[in-house]
Amino acid sequence: METIKLDIKNTLEFISKDVLSSYEAKAQTCMNTLENGTGAGNDFLGWLHLPSSTSQELLNDIKATAQTLRENCEIVIVAGIGGSYLGARAVIEALSNSFAWLQEKKPGNPVIIFAGHNIGEDYLSELTTFLKDKKFGVINISKSGTTTETALAFRLLRKQCEEQRGKETARKVIVAITDAKKGAARLTADKEGYKSFIIPDNVGGRFSVLTPVGLLPIAVAGIDIDQLISGAKEMETVCASDNMTENPAALYAAVRNELYRSGKKIEILVNYQPKLHYFMEWWKQLYGESEGKDHKGIYPSSVDFSTDLHSMGQWIQDGERTIFETVVSIEKPNHELHVPSDEENLDGLNFLAGKRIDEVNKMAELGTRLAHVDGGVPNIRISVPVLNEYYLGQLIYFFEKACGISGYLLGVNPFNQPGVEAYKKNMFALLNKPGYEKESQAIQARINK
Repeated sequence: METIKLDIKNTLEFISKDVLSSYEAKAQTCMNTLENGTGAGNDFLGWLHLPSSTSQELLNDIKATAQTLRENCEIVIVAGIGGSYLGARAVIEALSNSFAWLQEKKPGNPVIIFAGHNIGEDYLSELTTFLKDKKFGVINISKSGTTTETALAFRLLRKQCEEQRGKETARKVIVAITDAKKGAARLTADKEGYKSFIIPDNVGGRFSVLTPVGLLPIAVAGIDIDQLISGAKEMETVCASDNMTENPAALYAAVRNELYRSGKKIEILVNYQPKLHYFMEWWKQLYGESEGKDHKGIYPSSVDFSTDLHSMGQWIQDGERTIFETVVSIEKPNHELHVPSDEENLDGLNFLAGKRIDEVNKMAELGTRLAHVDGGVPNIRISVPVLNEYYLGQLIYFFEKACGISGYLLGVNPFNQPGVEAYKKNMFALLNKPGYEKESQAIQARINK
């Protein structure tokens, strides 16, 4: 089968080929550091060979659990935040019918809803109201079980599920994905008898989509997780090459780091396929949380084209030249639709009559890339043969491997996130959480100053 392809030719008028060639030895060193586990964050490298080490036994267990939820639920709520939900949502949104949620649901095809990723009272109130009289289940994804956003949502959902469906049925339709031995979620799962899966200790949240964290919700949505893992496994092999020009992850990492060194501080991930919107959100967390350290790091942004050409297009074309684009392009759509002819032709579109919609989209993509390069925006292109489980698995692993290499090239620990804890500390102090008395006093003094 084919693999995704990386095209960097529209960056080479902005960076020197000789300088780029000098990254080969650096990239190889970074790959060796990953492989040998000798770098910073080496206790979080479980994702590196996850595709090839995922057993069929685990996949079958996940699929069996997903089938239980599919057979017993009209709605399944995925409770998680950050990496505990973005990967699953990225895959589900990419591979599901865009309007399935508006269609009459058939038995065995539950609607997937996400919660625990915000603290919106209106959102949670509207959600719990919607769930009244619904046969719903919950996948609670939290390593500790005490992450405020997710724990708060799960407390509400668990109580409602037990009241509406009874404790016995609730035990069947509530699943925990959490730590193997410790934490509030583990204690609750063991006490209540929930089916549970383990979040590996050596896989951080933003790298966890190919663990049960992502695979169970994806399977509940009816998506083929065997093919997802198979595609990722293929890319694991491709991205193990020692030759940088033949290793797309190493080449992507090198190009983006040299662009960053030359003053391109913002990377805009671009799609022309609206189904990829949440894939972009997953990518932003992956790179933002991995590289934004020590006052360094490319700022990850994203746009949905051609939609955002009518809002952000002007800035990208003519704004400050501190940006570069990475375009994810789907070569072949899954459906075929042609532009009809119109006798009156009032909209002037008869010149497109008979053409496929995708041809129009591809010309919008090509025209935009040419215009942006002419406008001083380096452009990387990643071509994906078709949007399906196999190639999405490839794309996920490609970005993960490139992220690890890129972080080490940048000189940071790609696998920690110390900055994320700052807001939590302040929030707990402001809410008078036990154990945060000193922090609370300090914050009040700052507020009253």
